[in-house]
Amino acid sequence: MEAPRIGITTYGRNEQGRFCLPAAYVDAVRQAGGVPLLLPPGEERPERVLEVVDGLILAGGGDIDPAYYGGQNHPTLYLVDPERDRFELHLARAVVDGNVPVLGICRGSQVLNVAWGGDLVPHLPEDEDAPVRHRLPPRVPTDHPVRVDPGSRLAGILGEREVSVRSWHHQAVRRVAPGWRAVAWAPDGTVEAVECQRESWAVGVQWHPELSLDSPVHRRLFEALVQAAARRRAER
Repeated sequence: MEAPRIGITTYGRNEQGRFCLPAAYVDAVRQAGGVPLLLPPGEERPERVLEVVDGLILAGGGDIDPAYYGGQNHPTLYLVDPERDRFELHLARAVVDGNVPVLGICRGSQVLNVAWGGDLVPHLPEDEDAPVRHRLPPRVPTDHPVRVDPGSRLAGILGEREVSVRSWHHQAVRRVAPGWRAVAWAPDGTVEAVECQRESWAVGVQWHPELSLDSPVHRRLFEALVQAAARRRAER
């Protein structure tokens, strides 16, 4: 059987007119046995992506336009990209409806939640007195523990009820979308993961597992996605 093809959404167009993506996402898919396919925004019919991929990663990056979830502008918003928002929000609905396995990472987890009717915390505290710092200034990753619901799909994948994660975000899920549920939390109560309550393999994590590929726990997320994609490919 051919290796499953895992689509990975890229960042939007930069000032040089280029699409880009950190190589760690590609490395993660290859290590897990999948073939990575980069998906830049701008596709007029995002649902056509489902014809060529067996699984999907919604990657991290800038912020979603708060207009999509009834939020307010905040001075800390950055890299808001209308083209990317349109593409990924449409794709997030299509993959779940099409039963295509999907893993949302950081922004990608937020995209899944917003696409299905949830909203976001516009900005988490970054001061030194905050219970948990989810990134360091100006935009530097940091580590903190996460508690995982033992009855969740995510716990079954990770094989752990508490994990140390590499965190790099300033927004997070506030109201969880209908049909989804929160399944992991930081010590300050911030939602750190969501998963779909349908049969669909659809999981969003607020942290960056691709930055912890030396850890078997975090590699399991990508391995589980590739395995789910392989099953879908075999059924097509």
